[in-house]
Amino acid sequence: MRNIFLFIRRYFHVLLFVILEIISLSMLFTYNRYHEAFFMGIAGDVTGKFYGQYTKVHDYFHLREENDRLARQNLALLRALPGNFKATGDSVLFLKDSIPVDSLGHVRKFVWRGALVINNSIALATNNYITLDKGAADSIRKDMGVIGPDGVVGTVVNVSEHVCVVMSLLHRQSRVSGMLRKTKDAGPIEWEGSDANILTMRDIPKSVRVAKGDTVVTSTYSDKFPSGIPIGTVVDITSDPASNFYILKLRSATRFGRLEHVYVVENTLRQEQIALEEATKKLIK
Repeated sequence: MRNIFLFIRRYFHVLLFVILEIISLSMLFTYNRYHEAFFMGIAGDVTGKFYGQYTKVHDYFHLREENDRLARQNLALLRALPGNFKATGDSVLFLKDSIPVDSLGHVRKFVWRGALVINNSIALATNNYITLDKGAADSIRKDMGVIGPDGVVGTVVNVSEHVCVVMSLLHRQSRVSGMLRKTKDAGPIEWEGSDANILTMRDIPKSVRVAKGDTVVTSTYSDKFPSGIPIGTVVDITSDPASNFYILKLRSATRFGRLEHVYVVENTLRQEQIALEEATKKLIK
């Protein structure tokens, strides 16, 4: 208390000046319409800027929550895509209690599960992997496809109880079947290791009309991904002198350095397809 009185005594004249100044300004802005309007305009401008900055800070600290909400919405929409279902013929009987179906009785071919990236390597001239926070306990298995918000990410190659490891498209052994969305011509897509944003597509015949800017998506030949998922955009076209095919350079649709939310895709009919194809090879020699 003594210190307060000493402070007031020491700065009495300054405090008195400030108090009188506040009273004077208050009377000026209260009883003079012009000055009142001027003051309210400045106050509104300052308040607006303050709340604008507050909103930016608030939104920044709630980005994770908003991203999680959007990821859940995207997952719900992806699960409802017509391409996830396969129409059944009248002569085929499916056990609806063991295979997911939609309201029209179509068998669900693809099942989507959300996951978070918990580790990610993006190094040139090397083999890159991504670790996700989902594993066998979440029905994740080897050879399932992984898709990000913008396109194909890679393939699950190893699974533990609660996490899994994905072979990124940025891996020398990665192979994805893609096709030109405009012409439906298909070819294998790989990464050569020189640029984290550039993929290589081969086996596109020179008779095909292809141009820079054309979109490349997953083909119907893939047993890991639904068809039509973006892979990249053509940025360079080279005519291979040793063959009748083009070599296309693609800018990857996925920005691997920004990955956070991804989706693991299960083809529920994949094992049936593989088993039938293997049995056919043994049957017909």
